[in-house]
Amino acid sequence: MTFTLEAKSGKARAATIITEHSTIKTPVFMPVGTIGSVKSLDADDVLNILGAEIILANTYHTYLRPGDKTIKKMGKLHGFTQYPKSFLTDSGGFQAFSLSDISKPMKDGIEFRSHIDGSKHFFTPKGVIDIQTNLGSDIMMILDDLVALPATQERIKTSIERTTAWAQESIDYFRSQQKKGICTEQNIFAIIQGGTDRAFRTKSATELCAMDYDGFAIGGLSVGELNNEMYDTVEHTVQYMPEDKPRYLMGVGTPEDLIENIERGIDMFDCVMPTRNARNGTLFTSFGRINIKGAKFKEDAAPIDPECKCLTCKTYSRSYLSHLFRAREITYFRLATIHNLHYYLNLMREVRRAILEDKFSEYKKEFYVKRAINI
Repeated sequence: MTFTLEAKSGKARAATIITEHSTIKTPVFMPVGTIGSVKSLDADDVLNILGAEIILANTYHTYLRPGDKTIKKMGKLHGFTQYPKSFLTDSGGFQAFSLSDISKPMKDGIEFRSHIDGSKHFFTPKGVIDIQTNLGSDIMMILDDLVALPATQERIKTSIERTTAWAQESIDYFRSQQKKGICTEQNIFAIIQGGTDRAFRTKSATELCAMDYDGFAIGGLSVGELNNEMYDTVEHTVQYMPEDKPRYLMGVGTPEDLIENIERGIDMFDCVMPTRNARNGTLFTSFGRINIKGAKFKEDAAPIDPECKCLTCKTYSRSYLSHLFRAREITYFRLATIHNLHYYLNLMREVRRAILEDKFSEYKKEFYVKRAINI
């Protein structure tokens, strides 16, 4: 993987990441394809209609079903899904957090029971690398110990100590595998933890960024803290992250979150928000969100967003989308998901252009002005 920083506008960055499978222009939003599929879309939708250069798949879920060995046999993620561009796979640490009633972090890894059949499993730092090697992802994430906020100082301390120990074990194992000719086309990112505590974030970032990783992520945010706490934590943490490697903020978030964190120096994002909201009737526009099930849209001939050039907005009215949603028609989910993801991906393209022109602050002001307009 190569990372080239092309421009800065304030702290906002425009860069290019080149992996074995694609060229990724940052800032970038990665659609979430948890089990190797972005919900309601196929590979052609993601590749040719949306133009996404990278999507995220989930190690925990693909390990359980259909199994990483099955995916390897079927041509790894790229061959199995027929999506030829880049994949990033997370490690399972977030699932230990989100499925905390059936998982238990321990000194050597995470014990959990399958949410599918109750079977018992144990993820270790080396084990999740082996799984992701089978998946063939372009970027793999290490196993980390994520905690919900608020949390006690003792629990956060344990989290960063565990994450650092697992990170050292992970990078040593990953590089030793590469020396054997295994996973040579893959890359690995570490995950900085520490809650919203500045001292803990400093410790975690300093320790992890001293290791030989290809990129670094900020994890453990958007898990219960206030927005301003998230922004302040990112701003503090970024100063300890290398300038010459990608910076990834995991699981975030709203369009506003993306703008605010790009301003603080973040390059990469993922979140289920655009796809999940689409399925629930909430659609993102240049002028804020609309809920398509509202009665006022029943006979509204306008597109979802008058400024949007996506397939859905170029073709269909709010009235039609409202009808499909109320009827629970399957077509609605595809059209709404295409729109929401196009909005997010296009937002990143516009932001990138503004950074390259050193006009990010002007773009941000206009972004918020539009959101005050009621359409």
